[in-house]
Amino acid sequence: MDGMLSAARRLDGVSRWIGKAIGWIIIPLIFTIMFDVITRKLDVTRLAFAEWTATSGYSVSTILQDMQWHFHAFLLMFTFGFGYLANAHVRVDIFREMLSRRGQARLEFWLLIILALPFLLVMIKYSFDLTSISFWQGEGSESLTGIGQRWFVKSAMVWGFVIALMAVLATILRLYATLYGDNAQQQTAMEELEIFSDASDELEAVRLEAERQLAEERRKAGGV
Repeated sequence: MDGMLSAARRLDGVSRWIGKAIGWIIIPLIFTIMFDVITRKLDVTRLAFAEWTATSGYSVSTILQDMQWHFHAFLLMFTFGFGYLANAHVRVDIFREMLSRRGQARLEFWLLIILALPFLLVMIKYSFDLTSISFWQGEGSESLTGIGQRWFVKSAMVWGFVIALMAVLATILRLYATLYGDNAQQQTAMEELEIFSDASDELEAVRLEAERQLAEERRKAGGV
């Protein structure tokens, strides 16, 4: 069990490091958007870019727009795993929040195995096929004046789903330790998990207090 927790830390560490590192892409993304918008409004740059397009066959504005969604693709796909580990994604699961902490762990554990793992494996396979086809066909931008080598940006899907798979496996290992490990292992795994929101802590406290009051009322009723 300790080996599983150690493996979970390594998978977690890689997913988090990649997610944090790729987050810096937001800076060139913002710069590219601002540069594209500003230069299209200035006559000097607009005319200069038009002349450059006429002589080279490449459009600066089209290339900048391609770069923007390329940056978006890598930023989105490479941070999926980190987002899940940090519980930063949207959860619309009011029924899960009413469960105890152990009940939430059990539900998360089995749904990751039944739904998340098969989905990620299928997506890795098909995104790899899509990237391979793009590479061998020499696919480029839909615009003749855009960025070529479309396979490169499509490869972000493969790597993104692999990173997400690592995050899911790390969570499954920790949930297994939480459910089936000894007391020390359960405590360690629970401390390393971030999938439980702060709201669930409050709901758990309210639920325990309600159960205590209900038990007290039943005791009093039975004693009357």
